[in-house]
Amino acid sequence: MAARAYWQGQIRLALVSIPVEIYSATKSGAQISFHQIHEPSGKRIKYEKVAPGIGAVDVDEIVKGFEVEKGEYVLLEQDEIDAVKLESKKTLELTQFVDADEIDVLYYEKPYFVVPADDLAEEAFIVLREALRRARKVGLGQLAMRGREYVVSLKPCGRGMVLETLRYADEVNKAQGYFRDIPDSEPDAELLDLATTLIDKKASKFDPQEFHDRYVDALKELIERKKKAKGKKILEDVGDEAPSRGSNVVDLMAALKKSLEKPGAAKDPEVKKAPAKKSTPKAANDKPAAPRAGSRSTAAKKAPARKRA
Repeated sequence: MAARAYWQGQIRLALVSIPVEIYSATKSGAQISFHQIHEPSGKRIKYEKVAPGIGAVDVDEIVKGFEVEKGEYVLLEQDEIDAVKLESKKTLELTQFVDADEIDVLYYEKPYFVVPADDLAEEAFIVLREALRRARKVGLGQLAMRGREYVVSLKPCGRGMVLETLRYADEVNKAQGYFRDIPDSEPDAELLDLATTLIDKKASKFDPQEFHDRYVDALKELIERKKKAKGKKILEDVGDEAPSRGSNVVDLMAALKKSLEKPGAAKDPEVKKAPAKKSTPKAANDKPAAPRAGSRSTAAKKAPARKRA
């Protein structure tokens, strides 16, 4: 495999140990990186590591330190940190198995692909993978990687398995503090039906290829235009302004109905019916015909008044 393993060790289940390798399942997407530039000279800003009263220092003279008191540090060499003995640095012991839906999505952090380290490990690897699949469970354990220990989950994924690092409980904010002011009330039944219909109308299978970073694309286009303009300032017209809170009262029912309309269809089906009702009374024996004629003459007399107004 061309990629370099992120972690190498073994998965332990009771007395069974399975040598495995872990690879990052994600990668950084397209990004636009900016540098800080001294505008008058066009030179890039540089940062130096300095010590107060000494000035710039060499990188080889820098060590890690933990502040125990104000201005007093315990200095640690990197090899001393690396020598800290932690069993989970080389072994992932599965200590618990839970249903996947028992783990809140807030705890999931980063996924990794897990593969057997060699041919001898394949049989035990496949047995563990299929056992998890049959039981519909997720294995939990702790694993040390890159200077810290993580809680991790392990579950089947195709022919292999996926390991996901989880956040600790103290790293996740409690939702109650943010949702407390939202009223606990039942929505209007008709509105709920309209919203459900709209969701069903737009339902489809997830295809990540349909999404891309439009902000990065816009920045690339801006950079290209700026390059062609030879430094001339370019400002885009802001088409959509942020709505002011409380300025407009939205008719939720009308908005949901309008969202369900097909492209090209009439915006309001009842609009077509209204003119038809006005043009129908043409019969000679229709009693309302006379008042209608009178109303026209009255309207004609009042026309100048509207002009004066």
